Amino acid sequence: MAEQWSDTPGKGDFKGDFAGEDAVCVSGMDAMTEAKLWRNPCWLTYRLNYLALRYNVPLYSWVEQTYGLSRPEFVVIFSLGLKDGAVARDIAVSSGFPQNTLSRAIHKLVRLGLIDRIGDAGDRRRFVLTLSKAGRSIFEEALPQFVSYEKMMLSALTETEQATLSRLMAKMVLASPTWPAAISAPDLDAEDELTADIPIENIA
Repeated sequence: MAEQWSDTPGKGDFKGDFAGEDAVCVSGMDAMTEAKLWRNPCWLTYRLNYLALRYNVPLYSWVEQTYGLSRPEFVVIFSLGLKDGAVARDIAVSSGFPQNTLSRAIHKLVRLGLIDRIGDAGDRRRFVLTLSKAGRSIFEEALPQFVSYEKMMLSALTETEQATLSRLMAKMVLASPTWPAAISAPDLDAEDELTADIPIENIA
């Protein structure tokens, strides 16, 4: 009988610090992908990243081929399609792109006539971004492709499973503001003091 893979972490998925070369492939995927998604203590984040890649790569390649827009450029259009009248910082925070990357994308979209950049009368340093008619047309034309691809991905789950997944992911998203935004580098001076009296051959 063929071995069945488990989708539950901690029940045979991850064995020790690393699974050896003799580990049985239980997912049907290539060995490296299985190692990262099934034999990895960080199973959640690697699975989320894997699914995001399977979604983003084909869709943004399609966007570039169809509209000649890069991913950051289309992210601006998509963001304004969902909530028009935003500022660049809001898009940067919600998308994870560096603000300078989005700034270049915004300037190009303004030149292409796909978005409008309107000065804020109350703050001269602040500009409100809105979709032009051409930009709105691209958003509305592209959106069904994104929705269709997501529905295809979700078809692996029942409606009940989809609802449960949505609730659980929403719970994690709402908790995310409490997570550290950055991880401090180790204090090298303190580390030097700790290892000063240890013979160099004993330092891993």
